[in-house]
Amino acid sequence: MCLDAVKIPSFVFVMSKILAEDSASQEVTLLTIADEDSKKRNWGALLPGIIGGTLVALYSVAIPFIAPALRKHCLPFVPATSKQIENVLIMLKGRKGMLVDIGSGDGRIVSFSQYTNIVIFGVPQMMLKLEKKLGDELLQDATVIACRFPFPHWRPNHSFGEGIDTVWAYDSRSFRMEKEVDVALVKGIPPRSPN
Repeated sequence: MCLDAVKIPSFVFVMSKILAEDSASQEVTLLTIADEDSKKRNWGALLPGIIGGTLVALYSVAIPFIAPALRKHCLPFVPATSKQIENVLIMLKGRKGMLVDIGSGDGRIVSFSQYTNIVIFGVPQMMLKLEKKLGDELLQDATVIACRFPFPHWRPNHSFGEGIDTVWAYDSRSFRMEKEVDVALVKGIPPRSPN
């Protein structure tokens, strides 16, 4: 029996010729051949896929830690402790109205006039500007809860917790002191320390 072979990129079809004395049936056998070109093509597609997947995974893990460094007030991503959250909820117990948690944001683009409960996890560098903005915008019955760092000029009407879990509550008596704060700043009186 005589064989003809037809080569297709990674397969060889082997087909027997039908001869007059043979039966009318014909056999087709598929044989896999591992040629060098197909191996190179597989690695050529697999390697960029692995590298790309690794870069995407690294980017998605690192971005919460890198993005704060690109902001005006660099505040790293530090999740609130369960004790801090518990202290905030204790301070807000019985309060009604809209709540906004500006987290570690500086509130530049938010209007606070519709909120009666504001929670902030700020850094000392941003608290003075935020103190002024909130003093200008807040409603008379609003309450501000500051976590980790108090406002530099406002006097809290309550504080709860200790260490990094301390929270300070301010009401309108605190943030309506803007005239006193402005006078203190003009006279050069330094902001009070957190403790």
